[in-house]
Order: sequence, then structure tokens, then C-alpha cells
Amino acid sequence: MTELRSFVVGGAGFIGSHLTDRLVERGPVTIYDNLSVGRRAFVASHLASGRATLVEADALDLERLTEAMAGHDLVVHLAANPEARWGLARTRLDLDQGTIATYNVLEAMRRAAVGRLIFSSSGTVYGDTPRRCAEGDLGALPISLYGASKLAGEALISAYVECFGLTAWIYRFGNVVGPRGTHGAALDFLKKLRDRRTELEVLGDGRQSKPYLDVRDCAEGILFGFDQARERLNIHNLAPEDATSVSRIAELCVAASPYPDAVIRYQGGERGWPGDVPRSRMDPGKLAALGFRVRHTSDEAVRMAVEALASEVFGGELARRAQ
Repeated sequence: MTELRSFVVGGAGFIGSHLTDRLVERGPVTIYDNLSVGRRAFVASHLASGRATLVEADALDLERLTEAMAGHDLVVHLAANPEARWGLARTRLDLDQGTIATYNVLEAMRRAAVGRLIFSSSGTVYGDTPRRCAEGDLGALPISLYGASKLAGEALISAYVECFGLTAWIYRFGNVVGPRGTHGAALDFLKKLRDRRTELEVLGDGRQSKPYLDVRDCAEGILFGFDQARERLNIHNLAPEDATSVSRIAELCVAASPYPDAVIRYQGGERGWPGDVPRSRMDPGKLAALGFRVRHTSDEAVRMAVEALASEVFGGELARRAQ
């Protein structure tokens, strides 16, 4: 296999660090990350071995981004606002960290003559619909600023592919979970339990449900599609067939914590927060037709993630409980 020189925007983050674990097997990796959410510790072994280098800089700095990107074969753009709810308080956040950052990545690729892009999109582009959505199902518009920025990013990529000859792989993820998680329902619940111990407050009625994707399945699926899909613009759902409810996540978090008697209190309402899609399903059939299926169901992915994150959040408390 020809050596692949990869440039990973957001490569020290949750998904980025797991993908970097795989990319260093194919060649040298440059991680471009401002470390606002990502952590050097997630990629420390690769930095120490010399298989990866870190450029600590922001994707909003187009000149720095262009300079650092030159000489690479592939750009992977994973940087974004990591928590959709943050856009409610900071309404420009997704415009800057999503839409404008994606424009900068594409423009830097044009200037630096890098021809291949992998982009992390989201199932939120399908809007508020409970039906099972395939890649062509974009009848409903996004209802969150995060989803809007992802759809805008996809549109920009499509235009750059057509106008400037790029080749792109767009992945619409389910909710990605697993070790090194920096955000999401399971981590929020575990931190609440750490702080309050006797009860867990949960937004909504607990019946919200979404497909949860193990982060290692995510990294494997990204590279499988990159190797196998041959269109100039390749768009794939990357998610399990099933979904997991918020109530199930809450129950697993309580059971995995040092406080198994904590009471779960639901705040009521169909949505967890304004802009949240209460129930979503994604059809992974297009990627499956190429030969890829995730190894873990949504429930399995959540269970493994809760176990890993509980160990990270509670540490010695869990060990003392087991004694």
C-alpha cells in the first residue's frame, strides 16, 4: 500500500484520536487541533513515536491552515462544535466552528492542491422525522443550528467537488460513543451522578431514542468507505440499524456508577432541549452494499461506552465499591 500522508483537523478529539490510531498505520499524520476540546493525551503515544505531529492552531486561521496542510494526500475534517446544545446560548458558534471552518478547510485544500477530503457530517441533517432515513432522504430541513451547519458544510463540499475537482467522502454519523468521549448524554449523566449521587435529572421524558455508534466502528467505517467508494462525491450513513432510548442510557449510567440506588427524575416533554430530534433512525444500507456493517448494535455501543466512561469519571470510587 502506498504511504498516505494524512492531515486531520480535530485529530486530538474524541473521534479524531481514534481515527488517528488507524491512520498512523498507513503513513505519517499531521494533527491540526486547537485543543479546546481535544486532548494531547489522546494522541501522546503517536506523537512520542514520531508517527504523528501536532500543529496547535485553529481552523478559523486560514493562512496557518493552508501552510500546515501543504504536502498531504488526504484531509480529514472532524472539527466542529462538539455539543449541539451550546448553540442555544452562543448562536454564532455553529456558524464559526461548523460552516466557516469547513469553508476554510476546503479553501486551504484548493490553495494547497490537496485533492481528497473526508468530512464528518451528522444524522441531524435529516431534520425532525421519525422515519428511517437513507442518504437521499433530505425532505425535512435541520431543526438545530448544529444540523444546519452540517448541511451547509455538505453543500460547500459538493460545490468544491464540482468547481475545483476535489474528491470527497461525507459520513452522516449516528451518535458516536465510546472511550475518550468528551460530550454526550452518557458522559453528562455520569458527571451529574458524580456531583449529586442520590438522583439523576434527565431532560425530556426518557423516550427519546437515537442510533448510537461505537467510536471504533466509526473509525473502521470511515476508512472502509474511503477505500471502497469510488464516486467523486461519496455520501454514506454510518450508524447501526437499531436505536437506544434515553431512559436506557440513564439506567445503565446509574448501574455503572458507585450510586446504584440513585433515583432517575425525568423533567418531561418530548424533546431534551429545543432543536433536539426526539427520535431518529438511519438506514446504513448504502455502506452495507459495499460490504461494511458495524460490529456493535446501538445498545451494545452504549453499554460499552458507559462502562468505559464510568471508569474515567469515577476512577477509584468504582474500585472501592467492588471491594
